[in-house]
Amino acid sequence: MKLSALHRVSLRRMLIALLLAGVMIGSLVQVWLTWHTARSAVNAAFDRSLFGAVKAIDANVSTESGGLAVELPYVLFEFFELTANGPVYYRVATQDGLVEIGSPDLPVPAQPLRERQPHFETVEYAGQQMRIASYQRLLAQPMGSSTDTRLVIQVAEPFASRDQFSRRFILGAVARDALLAALAAAVAAAAVAWALRPLRQLRQEVAARAPDDLSPMDTSRVPQDVLPLVEAMNQHIFRQRELLDSQRRFVDDASHQLRTPLSTLLTQVSFAQRATDLPSVQAALAALREQLRHTIRQTNQMLALARADTCDLASESVDLAELAREVTRRWWPQARAQHIDLGLETPEQAVWVRVQRELLEEALANLLDNALRYTPAQGRITVKVALEPGCACLSVSDSGPGIPPHDLPQAMQRFFRASNSQGAGSGLGLAIVASIARRHQGSLALRQAPNEGGLWAQMQLPRAAPESTLPPEDPAP
Repeated sequence: MKLSALHRVSLRRMLIALLLAGVMIGSLVQVWLTWHTARSAVNAAFDRSLFGAVKAIDANVSTESGGLAVELPYVLFEFFELTANGPVYYRVATQDGLVEIGSPDLPVPAQPLRERQPHFETVEYAGQQMRIASYQRLLAQPMGSSTDTRLVIQVAEPFASRDQFSRRFILGAVARDALLAALAAAVAAAAVAWALRPLRQLRQEVAARAPDDLSPMDTSRVPQDVLPLVEAMNQHIFRQRELLDSQRRFVDDASHQLRTPLSTLLTQVSFAQRATDLPSVQAALAALREQLRHTIRQTNQMLALARADTCDLASESVDLAELAREVTRRWWPQARAQHIDLGLETPEQAVWVRVQRELLEEALANLLDNALRYTPAQGRITVKVALEPGCACLSVSDSGPGIPPHDLPQAMQRFFRASNSQGAGSGLGLAIVASIARRHQGSLALRQAPNEGGLWAQMQLPRAAPESTLPPEDPAP
């Protein structure tokens, strides 16, 4: 199974399994360390006892007669043999072996002994494992036929007693470690269950929600590590709620705004059917055509507003000056037909913004349509692109009647029409522009035009680097 597949396993089970595996590995390491430490401690204790026997023999060595004599401490040896669970062997001899007492075949250490420094080794002797302690010291004078003044004292005991004691000691330590490991495993499982309790409560809270409940989840009891996930879920819920609200607004607006035009169309069709003379029929058809044109425009603007609110934002780096020139050229024929001076002011250098080009063209087209709709003949409209600190500005000003100051705060609301507006209109143009500006982290400002005297509408957008220097950007959710 791949490692990534483990992330699909229950978090509780995975944590418990990982913790238990860690406890098991730690327990095995602890057992090995206990065995190693216990064996070293037992050997050190028994070696000290063995060295005590060596020192006892050394204290009873006599060379006053010119030879070697040893008065063995039999009581000590009997006790030592009792604790060793077997016979104890000893050897006292000169380094050259010419003068010796005890077991002459006890193995001599292969490496030279250091004076008054005990040496311990495990050897095979008398058909069993033996632990031998060797000790060397200097004599005041040679003895007998030997000219060597180095005296070697050795004592050997069976290894079986050490094994029995070590086994009991180690088994006791292992049993203790196993008990502690079981306790640690139980505590780890309980701790995981307790730590994941808020997640279970969160799951139960989400499962118990009504289908239309889009309120944010409570984060007061969420663990710090899970808090980013819950906050991301709350943000997703907020976006989903905004999307549903937009859809609900669109349905409400469509049902409210299209009901009257459709009823009017039905009335005009009925009137045309009842007309008996050609002039009346032509007048009814002309009115019907005008009403259809108005209804189509209103429907298109409602769809544009819904698209500006909810569509995926696939942005790119765009030269705002070039975009303004291209869109303005499209409206020159209509401006000339209405005898309106449509001008354009752009800087010489490129003005880069990161936007979705189609939406920004839609915003500028709505501003130009509003300006041409309300500017009288011989009037002026100016499209201007300018650079300001930290942002790029796209503005449209006209010499029309403008919007009264008391209506400006509500001018960007849906279906709002100023108190001085004349003729047919949907009241959606500025709302579409404001929505597109917000989608691009910008803003729309409205006020009286300083030169023309009509309405001045300015979009402020964040500046960006040219397309060639920008990394690719994922579409916004």
